Amino acid sequence: MKITVATGLYPPEIGGPATHTVFLEQELPKLGYEVVVVPFRQSKKFPKILRHLHYTFRLLRASTGSSILFAQDVASVGFPALVVAKITSKKFVVRVPGDFAWEQSTQRFGVTDSIDEFQTKQYGWRVQFLRWIQNRVTKFADKVVTPSEYFRQLVIGWGVPSSQVVTIYNGVDLDIEPKTIVKPWPRLIVSSGRLVPWKGFQKLIMCLTQLPNWHLLIIGDGPMEQQLKQLVTDAKLSGRVHFTGNLSRIDVYSWCHAADVFVLNTHFESFSYQIVEAMDARVPVIATRVGSIPELITSEREGLLLEPDDEQGLVKAVKTVVEEPEVWRGRVAAAAKKVKEFDVILTAKRFDGLFKTLFKHV
Repeated sequence: MKITVATGLYPPEIGGPATHTVFLEQELPKLGYEVVVVPFRQSKKFPKILRHLHYTFRLLRASTGSSILFAQDVASVGFPALVVAKITSKKFVVRVPGDFAWEQSTQRFGVTDSIDEFQTKQYGWRVQFLRWIQNRVTKFADKVVTPSEYFRQLVIGWGVPSSQVVTIYNGVDLDIEPKTIVKPWPRLIVSSGRLVPWKGFQKLIMCLTQLPNWHLLIIGDGPMEQQLKQLVTDAKLSGRVHFTGNLSRIDVYSWCHAADVFVLNTHFESFSYQIVEAMDARVPVIATRVGSIPELITSEREGLLLEPDDEQGLVKAVKTVVEEPEVWRGRVAAAAKKVKEFDVILTAKRFDGLFKTLFKHV
């Protein structure tokens, strides 16, 4: 049983699709599958339209003998994978890790609406074109995989029949040994993610103006890096906000292990590997009540959930880590139990069940 995986990101690149592809590569062969991965990066050297044509031909060659094409996004690799699947009569599965149209629109076309507001509004032709691509790929897929129930409902809202959409939580390999990091500051907040508008780093940075004894470590890079660094300078926080750029998974986990609290002030999250790993690292987690996060954390049971950009709420919540240590010990213990629901073996078995159903119809 051979599966060809089309992915826009692949190590050493970082991001959800890269992590998920490595999971498929490592776990599915244990269940009897042959997995062939076709990363997009070798096609990026070409101009925009040519790169997708080049990738389509690469995918066509690589998928010889495969019964299923499994795309890790709806656009960069999803559309070429759909074309190849139709040409070769293969089954086509697409994983929807985010709302591609919304993400691109917020970065490129000035859309400021939340992801939920975006679903019911009409925009200019460029945004509508992105939606058209996303809708065509998902509607023509044999199965659409979402990493949360929240996202399953979003995809159904695009007009995809509910019978085609299945939720499979991401498998997180928690067999990690942290490096020893001597915390360089007495009180440390760690946050991580792409430096993009919806991750909410601006408000998190400004919280430090009301937390004089705390330092903030931001892990990741992205298009807002210089803007965020300028904000730190303007707010006179240069000695207390620290940018690391991208770090390895083990280094991120180690910083979480050393931190006093992990905070994610995001406006959107389809599935946060980092929250799961922070829960496993036994660090208090404060996050936002958006996307799939309430499926990972029940507020006041495994952590605390707030509304995005609630600056006063974030300040108050961070202070409770010091003021209410017994309460947080209980939450941290509950979080360590909850993460077992996202074990890689359970996730691999769910994919096995999905693929076997499709193989019956090959």
